[in-house]
Amino acid sequence: MSRRKPRAALIDIALVGVALADAWAHVDIEDRPTTACAVLGALALVLRHRLPLTTFVLTLPTGLVTDAVVAPTAALYTLSSVNRHRFMLGGCALLYAIIDFLPWPWSSLDATELSQTNSLFHLSYTLATAAAPVFLGQLVQARRELSLRLADISEARRQERLLTAQSVLAKERAQLAREMHDVVSHQVSLIAVQAGALQVGGRDAQTRQAAATIRRLSVQTLEELRHMVGVLRASGSRPTELTPQPSLADLEHLLEAGGIEAKLEIDVPEELPPTVQRAVYRTVQEALTNVRKHAPGAAVTVRIGLREGVLCATVTNTAPTRSALALPSAHHGLAGLAQRAELLGGTVTSGPTDQGGYELRLELPHEPDR
Repeated sequence: MSRRKPRAALIDIALVGVALADAWAHVDIEDRPTTACAVLGALALVLRHRLPLTTFVLTLPTGLVTDAVVAPTAALYTLSSVNRHRFMLGGCALLYAIIDFLPWPWSSLDATELSQTNSLFHLSYTLATAAAPVFLGQLVQARRELSLRLADISEARRQERLLTAQSVLAKERAQLAREMHDVVSHQVSLIAVQAGALQVGGRDAQTRQAAATIRRLSVQTLEELRHMVGVLRASGSRPTELTPQPSLADLEHLLEAGGIEAKLEIDVPEELPPTVQRAVYRTVQEALTNVRKHAPGAAVTVRIGLREGVLCATVTNTAPTRSALALPSAHHGLAGLAQRAELLGGTVTSGPTDQGGYELRLELPHEPDR
């Protein structure tokens, strides 16, 4: 809208200039009344958008006393482009045609000349000249309304496509929820039951402790799966976190439950944004998962600190002491961490260490509160 206003103003100024030039070509400047009518009609075009009917009335004297046609024609076109009353538009066009056809002053009118062929031809031309801006204005108005209607139809179709996509997504989420409940939850429940039996009937303390850890993790996984199934069945009707979101305060419990020799070093302010705390937690969680899968028997050191406005979280493990088991993996963990860090303006890097271990490093920009 802000761009159209200067453009419309320039068009109005140009149109006034053309109307004045048209009056200059058809009016004798020494005839002051006629000149005043011509100037009034040209300047009245400035009001054609706000007062189209008034503008047309103000331009009629121009068509009456001069041969200038730009001002009354432009005013009649503008009136037709914004008005729906066709009888009124027909009356305005007929009035302009009569005024333009009759000579000025009217006292010079000769009734015998009206029946001549050239007069009839001139009358036909005048009627056509008056009807042209009306038809053009109505055409522009119809085109504008059609454009608005097409825009509404396009928006309605976009909303329909969006609703269709949401419906398909809801069905897929419901199907995924059923699969998770029927397959994954069932398998994890069996693991929990078997771990509980092993915990009770284990012969040594180490076996019973390992069984207790497996059972605890299985129960926690079942709770998270149950919550996730509920979210999926809600079909996205409201924003819901998939699980209770962790913070840095949960890191100690994460390390204790991991069954890995781990050391935690934290030197950061307590009031970090929740998104940053979740990013750090998920990075450490993914690193511990990779250590259990690919470096069994390795020790882990987790360091989290601030340095020159950058929050650094590194997870370093030593070389493995046992051979790794072949476990299924989709290799999406590090990619997901990189995407999470990128959303926060940070980076994730990883690679082997000189001692035969592995290091995962998260860097996030951090501006302390002042």
